[in-house]
Formats: sequence, structure tokens, C-alpha cells
Amino acid sequence: MSRVIYSVASSLDGYINDPQGDFSWAVPDEEVIAALTEDASRASTFLYGRRMYETMAVWETDPTTADQSPESADWARMWKAADKIVFSRTLPKVWTERTRLERELTIEAIERAISEASGDLTIEGPTLAGEALRLGRVDVVEVLVCPAIIGAGTPIFPAGLKLDLSLDRARRFDNGMMQVTYDVR
Repeated sequence: MSRVIYSVASSLDGYINDPQGDFSWAVPDEEVIAALTEDASRASTFLYGRRMYETMAVWETDPTTADQSPESADWARMWKAADKIVFSRTLPKVWTERTRLERELTIEAIERAISEASGDLTIEGPTLAGEALRLGRVDVVEVLVCPAIIGAGTPIFPAGLKLDLSLDRARRFDNGMMQVTYDVR
């Protein structure tokens, strides 16, 4: 059965971005991009909120993004081939291929996405993932820990969330980033 994986980059102190929305401290190098592409290639579907979709759509809409390196080109090919479901009450339409818009994240919407998927699903963005975590529909939490402390910003987990986790994998990268993968019990 397909798993729902919350995949997120985080500062060491647990934020996805700073108070101004900056996440430049989380830009991966080629080694990390290659590893993330390998992991994400097991996913057939990406679940996004509006802001994360707008950020990620450049992999299809801006060819210069994929031209940065062979690893970036591999990521772009993988991203374009995957299905995307965007959950947003405010986005008027989607503009990338293999993408559909849904207005609300519900257990039924997640179950439908799982039943339609040929592989795992990733859920990205702390707001959408927080909703799925509260609904009990996340199977794996995968955090790319970046060597930065930013002091404040958007937390990767919602306040008050409690989860029992089991470490599945820890991976170190030469640039100081570390990826930790936990199964949700």
C-alpha cells in the first residue's frame, strides 16, 4: 500500500523559513539533490498547498531551473512525471501538467489520492502536512535538517502535535545537512 510521506527541509531549530519567508539557508547542493531525487522517485504523487505548489511549479515552468546541473535536470524530469494534487481554497487554477486542484484536505481526499497512486505520496508544506498529521494520515516523517539556526519562522510541525516515531534512516551529507526518516507508529 502507498505511504504518505511528510518531506520537509528544516533549520536545526525546526523552521521551514524565517519570519520574512526566506529559506535560502536550505538550498541543497548536488549531492543532496541527487539523494532527494532518488527518494522522491518512489513517489507517484505530490500533495501540495498553494504556497508550496507555487514554489515547486518552477521545475516545469522555468527551464533555466533544470539547466543548473544534471542533478537539477533529473529532479525536474521526476517532478514533471509525477501527479500533483494542490489543496487550496484560494488558488483559482493550476498551471502545470498532471496537476489537479482540490479545495479541502480531508481524510476522504487523502484516501482517494492513495487509491489512485501507483507509488508513495509526499505531502509538503507545514500547513498542509500539519492538517494531515492531525488527521492521522501521515505514515513517514522525513526531515532534511539544515545546518542553520534561524530563531523564528514557520515551524515544521503544528503546535500541540504529539507523535510516536521510530527512526528508519539517518543520512549525512558532506555539506552538513542530515536527512532523518521516521515511521509514524
